[in-house]
Amino acid sequence: MCYSTTITKTETEIEKETKRQFRYPMEYKPYFFQSAFNHSNLYIIPQKEPKLIRPAMWGLVPKWAMKGDVSEFLKKNYTNNARSESIFEKKSFKDFPITNRCLILANGFFEPHHKGGNAYPFFCHHPDDSLFMFAGIYSELDEELHSCTIITVEANEQFEEVHNRKKRMPLVLDPEYTEEWLRDDLNEANINELMKIGFTNREFECYPVTKELYKPKFTEKNTPVAITKVDYPELNEQGSLF
Repeated sequence: MCYSTTITKTETEIEKETKRQFRYPMEYKPYFFQSAFNHSNLYIIPQKEPKLIRPAMWGLVPKWAMKGDVSEFLKKNYTNNARSESIFEKKSFKDFPITNRCLILANGFFEPHHKGGNAYPFFCHHPDDSLFMFAGIYSELDEELHSCTIITVEANEQFEEVHNRKKRMPLVLDPEYTEEWLRDDLNEANINELMKIGFTNREFECYPVTKELYKPKFTEKNTPVAITKVDYPELNEQGSLF
């Protein structure tokens, strides 16, 4: 699962690294912490416009749901993440994997670790804080408004230690597969294979941060404190799993 992300790169850094341009320059704002449940924008490279970076609301809304109350749909249907095993069957997602895949930009995300009845948020990032890309799918609600979801897969050896209850992880694509993910000629079998083999080989560093992130009354989440390491002796002698 992936409920919150970080992207601290500047607009210029992202355009240089991705070799793409923002569809709406000046709209982009870096952040230290963003929750999926606020349904704010993530930044995506869509399959249908692979040379652009677009904002997309976090929480995929299929077009048929636009006929009703979108906020009610998002309350009743959890579409912030999409399990790789069911994206071709689940009603909210099944129309999108063939034609509407996307890359979702980030340079950090948070996973819950449980011990002794307590939940500890762990910040996960590349040691050099470089940009990476989640595999996602998206919907086009109108010319300007898009929505998206992050695909999750079974956790690997590292992330099953971090996310030790549900043992899931977001599908961070290896750089070898990012452009492959946007190809128009992929079929269901190709996509399923990519979701099985596509997780990055690059190193992740994961460490605990303040438990205040899990408290609704803690409103100052989008600050450097969200990604600042906190040592919890009860986790181990170093206050970290890794």
